[in-house]
Amino acid sequence: MIYLDLFLGFLKVGLFSFGGAYGAIPLIRDVVLSRGWLEDDRLTDMIAVSESTPGPIMVNLATYVGSSQAGFPGALTATAAVVLPAFTVILLLMILFRRLPGSPAADAALGGLKPCVVGIVTATGASMILRHCIGSPGAFSPDLSALILTAALALVYFGSRRFVKRGISPILLIGLSAAAGIVLYGGK
Repeated sequence: MIYLDLFLGFLKVGLFSFGGAYGAIPLIRDVVLSRGWLEDDRLTDMIAVSESTPGPIMVNLATYVGSSQAGFPGALTATAAVVLPAFTVILLLMILFRRLPGSPAADAALGGLKPCVVGIVTATGASMILRHCIGSPGAFSPDLSALILTAALALVYFGSRRFVKRGISPILLIGLSAAAGIVLYGGK
């Protein structure tokens, strides 16, 4: 039964996630927490690990959660479920776009999705910053180290745009944040 539950849970994530992994994080959090597969703190740690390891975040998270719940077969089941909708949609879109190159309707549909994706990613980032820098709702307990680290990384990111045309590489920024996190939180 766990395999069916994993399949249906991550199929839902794969079906309704738009805008990539950052847009999918709220849905992944909802599926994983509602089924009791991981605690919120552990999920947040796995999001951070999934961001810094090669591969898509949704696939990494699905693989980890599936593995933690049902071993290797669970990892395969969850990973296949989260990838299946995107694979199917991309296949169908490629067939459609080959027949409608430069279609105003297709361009308008894709253009309409951009603001939604930006909003979802921004809301996810704001939620994570508030939860982990300020504290949980109703319990104001700011983490000064997390606030300083967030401000420093934002300064590095936006400051680099002033000196380098394209700004700092996202890979370098992830590496810097990982190193700073290890220095600040490694002993805890």
